[in-house]
Amino acid sequence: MSDQIEPIGEILLCSDCFKDEGLRIDAANHGAEQPGNCPNCQSAHGSKLTLNHVRSLAWRFFVSGTTVRGEYGAAPVIQVNEQHYGQSDIVPSAWLENDVRLIEEAAKIGMFHYGPRLWMVGEVEPLKALQNPITRPQIIERILKEYPESTLSVGSKFYRLRLDPERPADSSEYDSPPAAFSGKGRMDSPGLSVMYGSQDLDVCIHECRASTEDEVYVATLKCKRDIRLLDLTHPLEESDSVTEFESLDMAIHMLFLARSHSYDITRDIALAAKDAGYDGVIYSSFFSLIRTGTHPFETVYGMSVRRIHPDRKQYVDATTIRNFGLFGRPVENDLVSVECVNRLVLTQVGYQGNFGPVEY
Repeated sequence: MSDQIEPIGEILLCSDCFKDEGLRIDAANHGAEQPGNCPNCQSAHGSKLTLNHVRSLAWRFFVSGTTVRGEYGAAPVIQVNEQHYGQSDIVPSAWLENDVRLIEEAAKIGMFHYGPRLWMVGEVEPLKALQNPITRPQIIERILKEYPESTLSVGSKFYRLRLDPERPADSSEYDSPPAAFSGKGRMDSPGLSVMYGSQDLDVCIHECRASTEDEVYVATLKCKRDIRLLDLTHPLEESDSVTEFESLDMAIHMLFLARSHSYDITRDIALAAKDAGYDGVIYSSFFSLIRTGTHPFETVYGMSVRRIHPDRKQYVDATTIRNFGLFGRPVENDLVSVECVNRLVLTQVGYQGNFGPVEY
């Protein structure tokens, strides 16, 4: 086996070229280890950056790093492309000015203030109708008609996590809370208890906001019969004439990535699904993006990647973590059984992220 490092293409810059510390760290993490001096700064120690590295760095730092989330949706403040080369209109911090020029010259791109298409920040007609209690029932009726039923088959396993239960070994501790205590979560409401679970254990930890100070217990639950679920993670096939502005698929996608101000809507959907005879709902975890490392509401020339991706189902599957919300008290009603309970000891936590500018 050869010990030689394979060439990676023409080196343009290296991580040591940059003054901004966040940009330098990001470049070091994503560049390539390659011998020799940087053609720009002559450093022999920095991670080397080709054209593709520089363009990826620009996207992470200036596009992803300036993305702002609203009540619904999200959009970057800055965009980069070749058409704006030599026409940059951003005003970065003093320590970032030379770095911006280096990137623009190396990649032949320009950075500019981005005016997003308004669907990206929640101007989606079905979503707006869901926010209005008067028009909400009409959209919920569409949801029940257009979204498919999925089955959580008998024998299927999933997890439910509890923090500091009074009786950790008691199966009833992992059932839904009694109806009198419902009304605080995404799906449960006064009078409707909901058991929340997932087949992704890491997401269970995130959902419960577990910390090293908590006593954490995880129950492995098993379905005792087939469970009928309304699948709100299914990517709807919509007509080509339906844009992101009219898309019910986009509305539901944004709804479940929204914070607690959306709970009134999701609770009404859950009540309607129960009245329609479903045992529960499959929905996208709020933590899907951070769990899968996905940029929120990815676009190409203002069009949703979720809608135009050539392998759309695979794309949606790869960017979605599915949670279950089961109605009533499934353990008490013999719908699921608690197969075992384990204490979970958090021994290590790691974070991944990218940096962005503070002035632009």
